Amino acid sequence: MIISEATQSRNLMSKELNTDFAIIGGGLAGVCTAITAARKGVNVVLIQDRPVLGGNSSSEVRLWILGATSHMGNNNRWSREGGVIDEILVENTYKNKEGNALIFDTILLDKVLAEPNITLLLNTVVHEVHKADSEKISSVKAFCSQNSTEYHVNAPLFCDASGDGIVGFLAGAAFRMGAESSDEFGEKFAPTKEYGELLGHSLYFYTKDTGKPVKFTPPNFAIQDITTEIPRFRNFNTKEYGCKLWWLEYGGRLDTVHDTEEIKMELWKVVYGAWNYIKNSGNFPEAETMTLEWVGTIPGKRESRRFEGDYMLRQQDIVEQLTHDDAVAFGGWSIDLHPADGVFSEKPGCNQWHSKGIYQIPYRCLYSKNIKNLFITGRLISATHVAFASTRVMATAAHVGQAVGMAAFIAKNKNLNPAEIIHKNLIGDLQNELLKSGQHIPGYVLNDQKDLVQTAELSVSSEYVLEELSSELLKSLEISTAQMLPVNKGKVPHVIFHAEAEEATQIEIELRISGKSGNYTPDITLEKQILEIHAGRNSLHLDLSAQLEETTYAFVVFNKNPKVKIHLSEQRVTGILSVFNSVNKAVSNYGKQTPTEDIGVDEFEFWCPQRRPEGHNVAFKLNPPLAKFGKENIKSGVYRPVAEPNAWVAAKEDKTPTVKIEWDQPQEIQTIELFFDTDYDHPMESVLMGHPEDVMPFCVRNYAIKDDLGNVIFEKRDNYQTINTIKLEKSLATKYISITLEHPSANVPAALFAVRCF
Repeated sequence: MIISEATQSRNLMSKELNTDFAIIGGGLAGVCTAITAARKGVNVVLIQDRPVLGGNSSSEVRLWILGATSHMGNNNRWSREGGVIDEILVENTYKNKEGNALIFDTILLDKVLAEPNITLLLNTVVHEVHKADSEKISSVKAFCSQNSTEYHVNAPLFCDASGDGIVGFLAGAAFRMGAESSDEFGEKFAPTKEYGELLGHSLYFYTKDTGKPVKFTPPNFAIQDITTEIPRFRNFNTKEYGCKLWWLEYGGRLDTVHDTEEIKMELWKVVYGAWNYIKNSGNFPEAETMTLEWVGTIPGKRESRRFEGDYMLRQQDIVEQLTHDDAVAFGGWSIDLHPADGVFSEKPGCNQWHSKGIYQIPYRCLYSKNIKNLFITGRLISATHVAFASTRVMATAAHVGQAVGMAAFIAKNKNLNPAEIIHKNLIGDLQNELLKSGQHIPGYVLNDQKDLVQTAELSVSSEYVLEELSSELLKSLEISTAQMLPVNKGKVPHVIFHAEAEEATQIEIELRISGKSGNYTPDITLEKQILEIHAGRNSLHLDLSAQLEETTYAFVVFNKNPKVKIHLSEQRVTGILSVFNSVNKAVSNYGKQTPTEDIGVDEFEFWCPQRRPEGHNVAFKLNPPLAKFGKENIKSGVYRPVAEPNAWVAAKEDKTPTVKIEWDQPQEIQTIELFFDTDYDHPMESVLMGHPEDVMPFCVRNYAIKDDLGNVIFEKRDNYQTINTIKLEKSLATKYISITLEHPSANVPAALFAVRCF
């Protein structure tokens, strides 16, 4: 029993925490920052003002995670972000392929709680910043509403991942809010004031069919006449809910920080008014048995403050894919601006313009230019309003967060502030650490001198050679189809394929490549041929004369002709892909991007894959075959397809695919890392959509590792993750190790991007 006498005042319970790195904001960016740093031995305090982690991806908001893959609706092949965010998305797909937002909450919490170097403070709001001097933060003060405790967190390094930038704001860090003029950075897509300078918030709702009639009486605050007050609502579909209703947006004309509660209230009026119309207008009879299952109470924020670093990313960086010596991450979402009036606007809900490929994000965008020990990540990074329209999405924000977490590791070990990593020429160290962790940086290759595999002799039981993909399927050429082939410099192989038709016709075939190495926009046509097709089955020979100037992916394009059916294959191989000149309205892909005015973006066609079980490769024979899957790829330092597959792939008929890694003298090995193919082309949206499989078909499930005495030192069953890190209980002295894989299936040969030993 506690009895406290009356007193004039009392103080809150107070706890002081001392740490290496304080991260404010437990959205996806903050989570990935924290995990990355903690795994490198940095002590982290992660402060989140909500009861769950994940921010906009959490069950409180329920927005799916997307980034450069863009619903598979752009030309960014194999572009899902790597590292921790990849690990999270792969884990979620395995455990939660249906996309339940509550389960995703648990996956994030599991990942954070698994790290002993992270102290997690949920329901804890930072409200004060203390500074050692005008340019340096010394501590933050935060209050937890659930345990009525005030925390004083001291650290030499801070990261603001809070979305609205509460720490940067209180510390006096330079920031911007609103849109830059076209003149300031030469951005032709800079919006007018009439269009608006801020993106608004969205609030989602879920419905379910109860199987029996359900009535709905709207609250008094709901908008009464939705069709006149919300012009765009006329396009509603009762099968759409959750983040498919992203266009229920409002607030771009207000202060998206301080007016958030007002914005939320207006969105509640919209949501309940919309549901009233669906249930009671008579225009949606299919909604008779449907009920509201969930309505968001926290709006999903798109934009507020953006903080200034030593460089501001701009439109030209994205569209022209400019390169940076300090690149540490990449983006690939479209430049995606929304009218400030949101759902009340007559304009389309978004204005998306894609680039031809992914773009680099420099490290100089990830710290404050005037607060010396403050990292910035998530949607706060140093970017113009136009560039922010692409970088703001969560997978990109998480990828950037991983770069910050790794930078904090280097800064802590070297006793540096963020900018000094560049000034002291340590950016190469940062890039290498990121590449080792699985983070892809376009244009960069890992050079790890501590990796024992780099000095080893490799031998393999077999190597896959792309000579033929067998025919099992027949499909009408309703849309133009292209088979991507990893081709060496020089002449393209002779291609034989089969087509069928009920009457004589023709098929037009093109050979295309991308104008930029590492891109997958087939914007250069090297050759065209028209082949005659007779009624019945045709064996067609394509002899291409064009010469390629570099190793790249070539596109053999079969232009649409509904009279023709082509033979397709059930076989799938790492780094081999078919794409289609298709439409994906969800990301403003209408088959071709055609700007109607000079807004600084390119005109080009979209050639995108199809989600499994569709998206089969074309059945074909090649002469000469393509030998692109050799053992040397294990040492390439690139862990995904780029200009070529970058993977060792075993022959299909090899019963025990094995790679042997051998040294002249015994080596001391403590850790072995394997990098498998979890299909970087699949976007793995985290909630709502669902996925056709829980394990990617290219992923090796079972393998065993032996030493030079034939002892099994590690065996794995039912793997589904990209990176497998094996930490041996004690170091192993051996002259070689052998790794034996099982093929994932009869139609998919075993593939391995890399092995690292140290």
